[in-house]
Amino acid sequence: MKRFLLIPSMFLAGAGLAAAQMVSPTTDVLGAHLNYGRGCTACHAPHSASVTRVGFRRGEAGGGNTILWGEDVTGLYGRVIATGGGSYTEVLPTSMSATTPDVNGILSCLSCHDGNYAQNAMMKNKLYETLPASYGAGNSVPTLLGSSGSGGSFNGEHPMGLSARMTCGGPTHWDCSQANGVVSMKGAKSSRFVSNYGFFVKPGNYNGNAVIVCTTCHDQHSMNVVTVTKGSSSGLPPGNYATMFFLRGPYNPKDPNPQSNQTAQFCRQCHGDKSNEMLGSTAGTVF
Repeated sequence: MKRFLLIPSMFLAGAGLAAAQMVSPTTDVLGAHLNYGRGCTACHAPHSASVTRVGFRRGEAGGGNTILWGEDVTGLYGRVIATGGGSYTEVLPTSMSATTPDVNGILSCLSCHDGNYAQNAMMKNKLYETLPASYGAGNSVPTLLGSSGSGGSFNGEHPMGLSARMTCGGPTHWDCSQANGVVSMKGAKSSRFVSNYGFFVKPGNYNGNAVIVCTTCHDQHSMNVVTVTKGSSSGLPPGNYATMFFLRGPYNPKDPNPQSNQTAQFCRQCHGDKSNEMLGSTAGTVF
């Protein structure tokens, strides 16, 4: 009798685990990008994206040809920013019509999120997400990069730009491969990581190389939820998972389980040398 009861008991335990991992957000997935009710039109101009409106310039010729970008990016054209402690230098495009991945992946983001060169951007202050108590007393998440006003630099920001490549092989990178800017996590260790967590990041493609831009890690259209679909490469059960900071993969520092490693797993998508799989541990993803 006990033998027959064991199978449904195991099934229910597994179902409970999967249910605990999944979320149904009660707030709009745009989160802070609702921009105090402005919504999509805070960034995009569905009509006349390249003309002057409301007393200030909205975008420029070419912006409407790509993503109907409605913010003024002209002050950022050709600016040189150094990220990753100055190790990576990015020269921003000189036109929204450029075909490099830093147009939609960096330039458009900085038209609001730059506190150094784009000081006339719509964003004047900071927007915060509600942080868990484990983060300490501070509840301030800065959303302006470079500085909070005059001067400053991008040295303290994560490496990004056309020279910030995601590479494969060697002791500090995944045993992956890439072609035409697409990373394939097919090695013994990288494929095991994908089955334990997934591969949610989206590198840009520059001259056939996978490069890091803002939208590699961030999905600007969903702040608090990421969806794992049936048949995806991730080994996680299909469903909606909690995330924060518009990150593309499960990333929930509010998880009540003190052993949760999902936030570390997100970073390990690129930083393979910090992963369990490359260091010989059999630990998977803990929620």
